[in-house]
Amino acid sequence: MLTQEQILEKLREWMDELFEIAPETVQLESHLGSDLDVDSIDAIDLVVKIKELTGKQVNPEDFKSVRTVQDVVTVIQNMSAE
Repeated sequence: MLTQEQILEKLREWMDELFEIAPETVQLESHLGSDLDVDSIDAIDLVVKIKELTGKQVNPEDFKSVRTVQDVVTVIQNMSAE
């Protein structure tokens, strides 16, 4: 299973690659919408990356409550533990 730090590093890479967000600005407490300017369309790209990482389809219900980077990390950890 991936550690929180490993997942955070992956998220930083993805945010830089997909949305040109500087990796150092991606913190666990960062709010996806207000802090990082990630909208619902951008979230779809993120879901695709999560699927590539875990090899599993992201349950839309699991992703509805995602608001912060920590929430994304938790979703990925839960998926990789299944």
